[in-house]
Amino acid sequence: MERFFKRVSNGSHPQESHSQEVEVESSKRSRIEINIADLPSNPGLRAPISDYSPNIQDEIRRHYLQQGPCQPKDHKFPFSDFGKERRRFNTAWYDLFPNWLEYSIDKDSVFCLCCYLFKPNIGEQAGGKSFVGTGFSNWKKKERLVEHVGNHNSYHYQCYEKCEALMTEKQQIQNIVLKKNIGDRIRYRTRLTASVDCIRFLVRQGLAFRGHDESEDSTNQGNFLELLNFLADHNEEVRVVALKNAPENLRLTSPKIQKDIVNACAVETINVIIRDMGDAAFSILVDESRDVSIKEQMVVMFRYVNKKGYVIESFIGIEHVANTTAVSLKTAIDKLFSKHGLSISRLRGQDYDSASNMSGEFNALKTIIMKENECAFFVHCFAHQLQLAFMGMAKKHGTFFTVVSNVVNIVGASSKHRDILREKQTLKVIEALKSGELSSGKGLNQEIGIKRPCDTRWGTHFGTLVSFITMFSSIVDVLEEIANDRLNSEQKHEASIMLQLVQTYDFVFSLHLMKTILGITNELSQVLQKYDQDIVNAMDLVKVCKQQLQMMRDTGWNSLVDVVSDFCVEQNIDVLNMENMYCAQGKSRRKALKLTNMHYYHVDFFNAVIDLQLQELTSRFNEANTELLLCLACLSPNNSFSAFDKRKLIRLAQLYSYDFSTVDLRVLENQLQTYVDDLRSNDKFLELKGIADLAKRLVETRKHKVYPLVYLLIKLALTLPVATASVERVFSAMNIVKNQMRNKMGDQWLNDCLTVYLEKDVFNAIDNEPIIQRFQNMKTHRGQL
Repeated sequence: MERFFKRVSNGSHPQESHSQEVEVESSKRSRIEINIADLPSNPGLRAPISDYSPNIQDEIRRHYLQQGPCQPKDHKFPFSDFGKERRRFNTAWYDLFPNWLEYSIDKDSVFCLCCYLFKPNIGEQAGGKSFVGTGFSNWKKKERLVEHVGNHNSYHYQCYEKCEALMTEKQQIQNIVLKKNIGDRIRYRTRLTASVDCIRFLVRQGLAFRGHDESEDSTNQGNFLELLNFLADHNEEVRVVALKNAPENLRLTSPKIQKDIVNACAVETINVIIRDMGDAAFSILVDESRDVSIKEQMVVMFRYVNKKGYVIESFIGIEHVANTTAVSLKTAIDKLFSKHGLSISRLRGQDYDSASNMSGEFNALKTIIMKENECAFFVHCFAHQLQLAFMGMAKKHGTFFTVVSNVVNIVGASSKHRDILREKQTLKVIEALKSGELSSGKGLNQEIGIKRPCDTRWGTHFGTLVSFITMFSSIVDVLEEIANDRLNSEQKHEASIMLQLVQTYDFVFSLHLMKTILGITNELSQVLQKYDQDIVNAMDLVKVCKQQLQMMRDTGWNSLVDVVSDFCVEQNIDVLNMENMYCAQGKSRRKALKLTNMHYYHVDFFNAVIDLQLQELTSRFNEANTELLLCLACLSPNNSFSAFDKRKLIRLAQLYSYDFSTVDLRVLENQLQTYVDDLRSNDKFLELKGIADLAKRLVETRKHKVYPLVYLLIKLALTLPVATASVERVFSAMNIVKNQMRNKMGDQWLNDCLTVYLEKDVFNAIDNEPIIQRFQNMKTHRGQL
């Protein structure tokens, strides 16, 4: 026997055996940790298919075949020198070889998807590594692409047939051996459809799937199984094929099956969005935030104009980023673009907050992207700028907001204090109803609470001040109880100080002044958070806000003094005589400046606060003076296109050099005059409220085909984002989907659930059939359709 089999020595080296064990363990670990969704879409960045475990190679092949070849169409393909000639990749080749030709933006080369998936290692035959490893980039030899395909005996053709066979369920060996009759197929489809229906309901509502105990004798098996049981109890067709009546290895209820179906739902939803976007230019909205697991998540949304002329902001994905440097964020965005076959060249706008890694002047994300695409103009989030403008004013008059914040903390510090506040406010409302000061009716006089202000949440300060004024007498009563409470010595002294401060004319004047100013800016903030706002209309709204503040400064003094005086009388607070000399509280009268109350409150307070707010708005919204926005304003249809300026619109087209050639600019010059004369004389284009309405009306009247270059300018203007409110809503949804009870959700699972939860309108229009087909093609299943 020793002639054929070498005896294993008992004294083998422990280091060698240990290294082998470590190698095996690391190999197993690397195979387990592969996430199909994280596979690179860029063909130039893919690892050879042979590097993956044989157990998952077919699953990887299915993933790439379902995703299709990577074919970015609107990329600005670079030229390469071939002697005296300059050549580049031609997108018309996609139409000649639609099923296999791929382009890598990073390597500026083309690859073959079929050969990558199935080509054996045969040396230099069939092009060697040209279309698999290194890529092909000899653009002057298009015939090499035809030679690569060859005839029906070529290696490429054999690989193509293998791809077809893999995605054809009936040709798989296990399905040929285990032939399913028609009854088995019908039962499998009914069972799978029932699971899909239950999952559709759960993901739309943002609910959890699994339960703590999913055994058959459990009283609560989790939402998915409970919902499936409910469906089976009320549907005889489902009952006879699902759960206990299904084969134990084909129940389609495992967590893995659930995740695969949700992934199929998410992919189909994103595909519909990408198809709806088509070849249109788009803008990107990006922000990052931590989830409940303290993981930094980056949200990406696209803004574009669809074929009907409507502005759309769609969720595209959420990516976990290890750090928030600009380079890391750019890498994540490139990965997302490559996944969907998109190019940075199609980007026409960026919208971020004021973080230095996002919108800084040097080495920030906006700078890196604009180096690649000069037409990807950056717009600072208007709603965020408005909040910064308010915070700049509040910091210089911070004493008032400090008092408000302290009072809110004291009154809302415990449930006991809150109960006292509710009780006293209820009694006040009842007394007001009896006296006729308030009217009763459905939805009126609802129970309210005092809101806590937050510097990072838009509009919270205004809500706090409104609640403070409404519940002022109740808040004073609660402060009095706390100040007179012998047991609560910690907050007693602080409550006593706050009670003295809020019952002064100075505080009441500040309260109403700030409420009025924030009321004007809050209305602007609410409008800016609508996703269909265009940047021209947004700048008009900022201008209107500044005009309202200026009008308040000029004519609003007397009305404000009357309101403050009436409020002080109602709350038994001393009203100041404006002709008396002003003396600040706690200051010596001898050292005080010789100012009357009128001068202090009107000039040093009222006018100074409004001037400061106007100054902050002007400095924050300085984009209004940029050339881009000055040109964009000429597209406005208001007042029969009174802002129309042909010279500025030509300049606007020149700024978008990727979209308008020299010939286009000459045609546009003639087209603009005809366009404005036509629309001014057309009654259908009267009383339009902005360029968003203009785009819709042009599509409705089919004039977008008559003036295609002008319509392109309008679409580019609408593509520029205004605010990142949509991204902030994603973070709110993220806290609903991934909450404390679901804090161990994986990144891909979170992305898939959020996609369907946020894009309900798109998902509801998708039938079950494409979801079922995508799920079935993900991997080999025991059941057949």
